[in-house]
Amino acid sequence: MHKKRNTTLILAVCATVLVFGFIGWFLVAIFEGEKPKIQLGPIPVFLTKTAEVPLIVTDAERGIRTIKVTLKQGTRHITLLEKRFSFEGLLNAEGVHRFETVLTINPSEFNQGRADIEVYAWDYSRSSGGDGNLTIAEHKMTVDTIPPALRLVSPLNYVNKGGTGLIVYQTTSDAVKSGLYVGKRFSPGYPSAKSPEQGMHVCYFGIPVDTTKGVKLFLWAEDKAGNISKANLNRSIHIRNKKFRTRKINISDRFLDEVLPYFAPELKDPTLENVVKFLEINQRVRKENNEVFFGLRTDTSPKRLWEGPWLRLKNSATMARFGDRRLYYYKGKIIDEQIHMGVDLASLASSKVGAVNNGRVIFADRLGIYGLTVVIDHGQGLASTYSHLSNINVKRGQDVAKGDVIASTGLTGLAGGDHLHFGMMVSGLFVNPIEWWDNHWIKDNVIRKLGTGYK
Repeated sequence: MHKKRNTTLILAVCATVLVFGFIGWFLVAIFEGEKPKIQLGPIPVFLTKTAEVPLIVTDAERGIRTIKVTLKQGTRHITLLEKRFSFEGLLNAEGVHRFETVLTINPSEFNQGRADIEVYAWDYSRSSGGDGNLTIAEHKMTVDTIPPALRLVSPLNYVNKGGTGLIVYQTTSDAVKSGLYVGKRFSPGYPSAKSPEQGMHVCYFGIPVDTTKGVKLFLWAEDKAGNISKANLNRSIHIRNKKFRTRKINISDRFLDEVLPYFAPELKDPTLENVVKFLEINQRVRKENNEVFFGLRTDTSPKRLWEGPWLRLKNSATMARFGDRRLYYYKGKIIDEQIHMGVDLASLASSKVGAVNNGRVIFADRLGIYGLTVVIDHGQGLASTYSHLSNINVKRGQDVAKGDVIASTGLTGLAGGDHLHFGMMVSGLFVNPIEWWDNHWIKDNVIRKLGTGYK
């Protein structure tokens, strides 16, 4: 009897524990505090065109009850999505625990300017006074569909093939990058020292020697949002055709024996015949060297550094011109063809080389076929190059004044005799240096457009 009473008591206690345990589990389940999870995006910082934005909402516990997505602009609230999900099965076990959709946001439906996307997700928990757990996700962006404005200011331009041009133009303040395209080649513009607050810019550009008739020229500007403006300039910029000489260069075995040892570091296979080594140097190494020159275009001051006339190597004779089409012959046969992208100036051996104008040294080192080379930045994309030097007297980052001795002429690199290979670059493109030695050309084509006095 006593044993039977104990058994009954134990069963009652167990039943009570189970009941209270179930009640506790049930209360925990319906009042669970885990919030829904929201995955929104990716979303652009600037909304310039219709965007498709992925949205994923999950709730592993009680399930999703309501989702609401709004776009807020000031006091204006626009509902992009509002959806309520039904309660299905015991404890919503069969309800919605994961919801995926794609939000379509069309900027034409909103005002320009700041816009905030807000996503609200509630679950079926009885917490928060029965309202359920709430998760809020926000994303701030800017609606901007208006591209920057562009206006050419400088008058009609005439530019020689292989030469340099300058335009002055105006953009609205929202433009973060602008410049001129000649075909696919881009030359960036820089704020004008005269009226930068009015959006005035200057842009030096070059016309490649191989430019074909009908090349497209247009102004280009982009704002922070990525909106782009273009303005056709084919009626404002006229390219004058210019003929360049053709020159025959004989490559002798003696010349090869003299110059090839210099290029041992550049050659991939030292066992090749000398003429094959020469072709590798004149083609692959030349291309790699020109890529180095082109890469220097971004290391330029946004301000003009040069002033007044440009200097030429003293007491020198022109041995080769810019744009010369060089045909290389070996034992009576053409083996290669290249375009000479500078002017060769010869004077006395080891003549002192002065900086052609004020600037900053951006390269001072050995450079393949060009030998010891110095490059000086003159600001706003303009740079001068000095090659085949016998020694260098300056270092990268050093400021130099017009006439400062930076090096001496020599025959390093692919040179047949002591001389200076001088080049001018505009945004990484080699242009005819002759123009920059012509004071009248500078007055007519640069100074007048800049609107400053010529010194």
